Amino acid sequence: MVTAEVASNDEKMRRTQQRELRLLQAETLDALIYALIDGLRVSYGLDYVSLVLADPDHDIRHLLLANGTPASDFAHLVMVESMTGLAPQYISLRRPWLGAFAPCDHQLICPDATDMASIAMIPLTHRGRLLGSINLCSRDAERFTRYHASDFMAHLGVIASFCVENVVNRARLLRSGFTDVLTGWHNRRYLSVRLSEELARARRDGTRLVCLMLDIDHFKRVNDNWGHAAGDDVLREIAQRVEGQVRASDVAARYGGEEFVVLLPNTDVASALLLAERIRTAISELPVDLPNEEAITITASIGIAEVQPAPEADDLKTVGDSLIARADVALYAAKSAGRNRVVVEQG
Repeated sequence: MVTAEVASNDEKMRRTQQRELRLLQAETLDALIYALIDGLRVSYGLDYVSLVLADPDHDIRHLLLANGTPASDFAHLVMVESMTGLAPQYISLRRPWLGAFAPCDHQLICPDATDMASIAMIPLTHRGRLLGSINLCSRDAERFTRYHASDFMAHLGVIASFCVENVVNRARLLRSGFTDVLTGWHNRRYLSVRLSEELARARRDGTRLVCLMLDIDHFKRVNDNWGHAAGDDVLREIAQRVEGQVRASDVAARYGGEEFVVLLPNTDVASALLLAERIRTAISELPVDLPNEEAITITASIGIAEVQPAPEADDLKTVGDSLIARADVALYAAKSAGRNRVVVEQG
């Protein structure tokens, strides 16, 4: 009997170590989120697991979006600005809380959870601050009660908290290599990576990918007449105006100099043309204030090209290079036709 108990404890210890190792091996945010939600649900044989993360500045959401996996793609991931008011246990959640599942208390942190009878809330903390919680739920009322030992869950919370902080910092570092310092937009390197990803998705789904190539008209005059500091202000302002028009699912990047590129997944040319006209209008309708208190009107020219990768297309890099080049040709046509206009590539 003692031997059986020792063997049982050894097996529990082995499983616990395997769970923690899987978390520690997650190198990206999306991989860690899947491990914390689906991985723990399968490993523990649970009916439902959710993950709550405080994200007051939308930093984590932006990092996920930059990686091509928006927070909405994850079932049972709850991103919030504040932990206040979500569940009464959050007021003093410093160790795992085990007890009865009450819809009035736990529905906000466990959306779509039905017929749950017990819950274990494992806090995620960093430097004494509550970052969120892992919520393990069961239809068995006896699965999690206040009489159960929770030391192993507390240890899991420590490991998970470390992993969240680690992968977020890693994602920030990676993103910094993909970010244009002046405008805060993604840079050409990021565009190259995302272009390949979006082309692969379009090939898989049989959809179209549209590329907008935008260039600020007569930008050299701005630098020559008002200096490079004024030119930088113009670039930042134009980037903000364009960003105000694009969708969260679009991929926007500074291509170089005064050129910007926007990729529009699953979009037809007619819709892209409407968006491009809105962008062009947003750029030109209001003057841009300069540091010397002058204001100048800026216009932009935009070229549009599209592609629908064939199912058998293997060389997506060539497909992507062609898409960018064709959008650039359309942009040149817009410049040649008098600027401050949108031109669609000639099929």
